[in-house]
Amino acid sequence: TRWRGRPLSATLQALGNPVPGCRAPGGLLGCAVSVLRVGLRAGAVEHHPRICLLDTRAPDAITETRRLLARAGGTGSGWVRLVGQVQFGDQPRTWREGTRYEAASNALLAGQPLAALCLYDSRTLPDEVLRSARATHSEIVVDGARESSPEFDPAAFLRRLPVPREPVEDRAPVLDVPAATVLADLRHRLAAALSAHVADRDLVDDLHLAVSEVVANAFRHGVPPVSARLWVGPGQLVCEIGDHGSAFADPLAGFQPAHGPDLGRGGMGLWLARKLFDHVDLLPGPGGLVVRLATRLP
Repeated sequence: TRWRGRPLSATLQALGNPVPGCRAPGGLLGCAVSVLRVGLRAGAVEHHPRICLLDTRAPDAITETRRLLARAGGTGSGWVRLVGQVQFGDQPRTWREGTRYEAASNALLAGQPLAALCLYDSRTLPDEVLRSARATHSEIVVDGARESSPEFDPAAFLRRLPVPREPVEDRAPVLDVPAATVLADLRHRLAAALSAHVADRDLVDDLHLAVSEVVANAFRHGVPPVSARLWVGPGQLVCEIGDHGSAFADPLAGFQPAHGPDLGRGGMGLWLARKLFDHVDLLPGPGGLVVRLATRLP
């Protein structure tokens, strides 16, 4: 939904009644995905956990929305009405993650009792992000007029997202394992490399948990041998895990646990990776499937 500087009330009214974000009889008011600065009192709720999810990665935002839906199941209408504004940031790589979240959430939450209004400020957002709204949303509101989007296809949008090459990849990797055949050995080598090149011990634990899960997936569900490459530089880390399988290509994988809320059934590998890394991509590699993980470093 594009917001061209119109009063928020006018934009909401374009969606009809009950309007998303407004409490209606029997409904549940949802929280915004990010801070929505409306009026002089916005600062008072900017960091309220029931209103804003600042600096939250996509899996956690989707999980919180599902919790709201579960709570709404006990209300009269069972519906959640939500107003959200994604933090797209000021760089192409952060625009990409914002649009990826929009596509994934609209695909995974389709058919749920959820009325959501996603605000796009055309005064500040780049054209690339504004154009993406037509592919990631089934309906858009432009200048108060509501219309269906014929370009809506979240899965296709996710598949064609470009993968930016990070400057750290121009240097030699700090770890390069072309063909590992033992899961425990590769996990140990990755742990040693992360410990040697990342100063924050807590961050090392998080990153190792994520890459270990991806490596385990490659051994258990892919076709070994498994490869691993790790680049670490100022402010950036990139890790690629590859195997010789090629059948797995779901662009929505990892935005929620594979087996739903029952975490005891497993299926958390890519979900944990998306929770702990800034960027996770499933790519065709020279020998099969490559999972590429990238994140900022302090």
